[in-house]
Amino acid sequence: MSVRNSRAAAPLLAAAIAALLLAACQKSPDERHPAAQTDATTAAEPKPAESKPADTPPAATPAPASDTPALRIATIDGKTYDLSEHRGRWVVVNFWATWCAPCIKEMPELSALDTMREHIEVVGLAYEEIEKPDMEVFLKQHPVSYPIAIVDVADPPKAFDTPKGLPMTYLIGPDGKIAEKFLGPVDAKKLEDAIAKAGGPKPGDAKPEPTAPAAKS
Repeated sequence: MSVRNSRAAAPLLAAAIAALLLAACQKSPDERHPAAQTDATTAAEPKPAESKPADTPPAATPAPASDTPALRIATIDGKTYDLSEHRGRWVVVNFWATWCAPCIKEMPELSALDTMREHIEVVGLAYEEIEKPDMEVFLKQHPVSYPIAIVDVADPPKAFDTPKGLPMTYLIGPDGKIAEKFLGPVDAKKLEDAIAKAGGPKPGDAKPEPTAPAAKS
């Protein structure tokens, strides 16, 4: 080969070598993006079908207290108190507990109201876990004129709202409907004012004859 040909071939050889070196430095697509291979493999496999969650009914909400609540419950003295049998009078349904200081404080006044007002009756519902003998001992220390019943806290009367605080008191009208609800302590004045507001006799009025005969227990 002549010197002229050698000089002419040199640039071509250098270009070929450079091309080989450049190719050797470049990575394959899989090497440049390792995740690409994984994505490709995953995409090739069918994804499991997404199952739709089963339709679930909305969470149940507690039913509100009935306008005309029913109450039939065994009392401490071995009798049964049935609210429906006391129509014609104003009935004070008092949720309380032996550990509740405001409840104990209002008991004497509720007892006097039950005794002195012919048109008003009271029933006490002990909302607590307590055995009957223990309640009997408590009532000997805190006697009242009205009947007392122990409420099953796991299954309270459904016609009334579950107490969120004690005492909680309902005033039931002669027609059996709820006239007023009190959360917190009550006294004779509050109850008699509520009765007057609902169309009943005002404090000091003559004792009305009940519209339906019902013997006080």
